[in-house]
Amino acid sequence: MTVENEPAAEAGTDGQTPDRSGQGVVTAFGQSLKTLRVRAGMQREELGKRLGYSASTIASFEQGRRIPPPRAIDQADEVLRADGLLTLWKEQVEQAQYPVFFQGMAQLEKQAIELLMYDTRVVNGLLQTEEYMRALLAMPRPPLDQETIEQRVTARLVRQDIFDRRPAPLLSFVLDEAVLRHRYGGKHVLRGQLEQLLLIGQKRNVEIQVMPIDCEDNAGVSGPFTVATRRDGKKFVYTEAQNTSTLGTDPEQTVLAAATYGIIRSQALTPRESLEFIEKLLGEL
Repeated sequence: MTVENEPAAEAGTDGQTPDRSGQGVVTAFGQSLKTLRVRAGMQREELGKRLGYSASTIASFEQGRRIPPPRAIDQADEVLRADGLLTLWKEQVEQAQYPVFFQGMAQLEKQAIELLMYDTRVVNGLLQTEEYMRALLAMPRPPLDQETIEQRVTARLVRQDIFDRRPAPLLSFVLDEAVLRHRYGGKHVLRGQLEQLLLIGQKRNVEIQVMPIDCEDNAGVSGPFTVATRRDGKKFVYTEAQNTSTLGTDPEQTVLAAATYGIIRSQALTPRESLEFIEKLLGEL
């Protein structure tokens, strides 16, 4: 089937270093911030005091070395009387916090009323504990620099705000059993991750299911994917591999992906059985 590709980049602690793909946006924002600060006749120390940051952090924002959080952009716009000139940058600056291959999906998550997620390699980012994230991000070769790791950890944590969003989206996760057995980061990291799955699995808008290793049929042998449904009813299919991604919008493809996910769910353990299975794995550690 033909796949339509849409730009598909994750978000950080207050003021993180941008992925290289978003550096131009962050640099341009920083220049605008500096121009408006100078126009207002304000020193970095004074602006920092008004925003709750040091002068050196304000310098980092202006030089494009750190990404300001949304609230800092809103506050700066108000303090500098920028009349919205800084808040106009907010969405682009936020996107710059994500690796380029995930940008489209990160935006779509915010608009989704339903997410159907099948994972075969690692625990889905929306479910990961911070320790688990750090264990995964320490593994790539060549290694990521520490600033990028910090940025991506915070990005994933910010994405998890979806669990507190109102109205609550419907979230369905199916994870291969092998994902729950890999001891990435050590036994204590896996223990914390399994405990988090049990907690999130209690939420009324969340269903977590496990595809057992001894299952003789699995419609998901082609690999992990996500089906997202937007408020307007439009569906998307997201797949990712080796830092590349596809965000498909072809109606036939999205309908078939949703149907495939339904079959996968029917082949997996039920949500109740899955939570009991996770408790069993936790007891074995």
